[in-house]
Amino acid sequence: MDKVLHIIGAGLAGSEAAWQAAERGIKVKLFEMKPHKFSPAHKNPHFGELVCSNSLRSDDYEHNAVGLMHEEMRRFGSLIMRCADACKVPAGGALAVDREGFAAMITRFLQQHENIEIISGEITEFPSKEAPLTIISTGPLTSSDFIAAILQKVGKHSLSFYDAIAPVVYKESINFDKAWYQSRYDKGDKFDYINCPLNREEYYHFVEEIAAAEKMPFHDFETPNYFDGCLPIEVMIERGRDTLLFGPMKPVGLTNPHSAEKPYAVVQLRQDNKEDTLRNMVGFQTKLKYGEQERIFRMIPGLEKAEFARLGGIHKNTFIESPVLLDEFLRLKTQPNVMFAGQISGCEGYVESADVGMVAGYYAAALLNNKYPQIPPITTATGAMQAHLRDTVGDYQPMNINFGIFPTIQGEITANGKFRKIKGAARKEEYCRRALTDFAKWQEAINV
Repeated sequence: MDKVLHIIGAGLAGSEAAWQAAERGIKVKLFEMKPHKFSPAHKNPHFGELVCSNSLRSDDYEHNAVGLMHEEMRRFGSLIMRCADACKVPAGGALAVDREGFAAMITRFLQQHENIEIISGEITEFPSKEAPLTIISTGPLTSSDFIAAILQKVGKHSLSFYDAIAPVVYKESINFDKAWYQSRYDKGDKFDYINCPLNREEYYHFVEEIAAAEKMPFHDFETPNYFDGCLPIEVMIERGRDTLLFGPMKPVGLTNPHSAEKPYAVVQLRQDNKEDTLRNMVGFQTKLKYGEQERIFRMIPGLEKAEFARLGGIHKNTFIESPVLLDEFLRLKTQPNVMFAGQISGCEGYVESADVGMVAGYYAAALLNNKYPQIPPITTATGAMQAHLRDTVGDYQPMNINFGIFPTIQGEITANGKFRKIKGAARKEEYCRRALTDFAKWQEAINV
């Protein structure tokens, strides 16, 4: 097998896969349809564009599963994490980035690598059996023509659901006579989040307006199957008018400096760019019509004169049934010169997509270098996500990394020989400690 790797798609997964393979001496041809053609949600000509939120979520690798994944990726030499750390903006305990700077840096690193050739233009045909080893990492917004080619190959084992994006507000249009800066429980920098309070009457009026508002219709052939981790606000309200109080509008951990009255509900806005001129409405993904969004969101105290840099919307998210279709190295069982990586393989989230791309790049390089790839231990965040793609039985749905898909830690044997159950924060710490220990052993084994 020639030491050349084709990668289709330069999102987070494709970019990371290209970097990992190229760093291991593989010649990579990276195919990307931008800037000749853009998906409905993409506007930036650079690679690794973030379109839903600038947050890569928690960066706490001692207590949090996604923070643990960050740390594993850093230790593996991830390009995505290298660029994220360089483009970081304040977000409390989360890792958030300046989206444009982040994408531009990824693009620059890939363009300058001696082993990577960038080929612009859309791919519309499925790789032949004679093609070089190819990673398909076209993501949840794969173009219709290429989706058709994939469908023809995988048949009934194709799935899709719908994901949503939240509005972005110009910070200068926020009324700070009513809004204030504060992170929940004062974690991180107090400027990380802007809070807009609602009293009981305002909250229920707001909910009623959303419930009655006009929504963008789906096409006749579309049946939405939302991912529970990213529900539109109107769908949450359909589940109960108090649902938002336990979700994005929960008022806990906050104190309104403008009033002695405790807020009944709170809308939070997170920093969306490095200059902090834009703020993302946290958890407010929606399919409301644009005019309705502007009307209803300006009912929120502090957003009466809000100007929107972007309004919310829904986009289709397509993925394959990986446990049925792929082998342990992410190769298509019926055509092993084709691999899948990123969200199209059924992981969920930017971090998870990049992580799967990282492993795919390693697998591909090992195979092309005539080495047998070592699968990451399931006790690690990286290995647990691989196990989800490989071993899920029954209804296969996208998955964020979480401790629920790790091998369970129940407790430990004490010095006097008794069993002691580990609970709470100590249990999370043990998941992370075990993971990083096993990840180091895996890295050592594959680098021999």
